[in-house]
Amino acid sequence: HEDELVYVLENELTLVEDGRETLLRAGDSAAFAKNSGNGHHMINRSSATARYLEVGSRNPEDVITCSDIDMMSPSSDGRFLHKDGRPYPGQG
Repeated sequence: HEDELVYVLENELTLVEDGRETLLRAGDSAAFAKNSGNGHHMINRSSATARYLEVGSRNPEDVITCSDIDMMSPSSDGRFLHKDGRPYPGQG
């Protein structure tokens, strides 16, 4: 994993990380250190479209792991898998 930065451009998103929720509004940002083990994702709880910028290296050898849910994705092929390697339905 590499360092990652998200910056909210428009409207608002809820950042969920390590069991906590933080509301991020336009102009807010959050950063995640590489190999932190901090599972995080964004949720749009409003009816408005939200836009954000995500910055990271996108190394093709990196494997995305989600510590807070049963999901991983090898970046090189874009598939979503259970942590034991089983593909999600429709992922082949």
